[in-house]
Amino acid sequence: MSTKIHTTAFLEELRREIPSTRKCLENLTDETFDFKPHPSSMEMRYMALLVAEIPQWIYYMIKDGELDFATYPQFQFETTKELLAHFDDCIQKAESALQNADDSLLENKFTLKRDGVELYSSPLKIDIPTTLNHWVHHRGQLTVYMRMNEIKVPSIYGPSGDDKDFNT
Repeated sequence: MSTKIHTTAFLEELRREIPSTRKCLENLTDETFDFKPHPSSMEMRYMALLVAEIPQWIYYMIKDGELDFATYPQFQFETTKELLAHFDDCIQKAESALQNADDSLLENKFTLKRDGVELYSSPLKIDIPTTLNHWVHHRGQLTVYMRMNEIKVPSIYGPSGDDKDFNT
């Protein structure tokens, strides 16, 4: 008998993070995508893309068992609207992959590569939650970029400094 205890938990965690992530992406302005807080930092466009796209990694992890940075399709966008549509597609793929998986699949290995060279390999049961944490981490970075550009930071796990009720 197959179980879905862990895959369901991962799906629920993904779904808990979607609303606040969407609010962050919705607040971005097209004019700030080129912002870069430091020469060694990522550009806001790339940071926003990571936040929109990391859920799709779960789809590839489950479907293909690997992801190679050299062959990973690079989504291009110019507007927040295009980014949000891509986010919705990435979320749909991740949700579908998790809904259709059972816990036995989580024993399968996931391998991350660059130009065919293995960077690391681990069971999906370890790497899916790591990927969800990675997503949340980059969303946190994005909120700092937003703050530096006077873009409203929405409530994520509680009120933000931009919430009226929090500041009164």
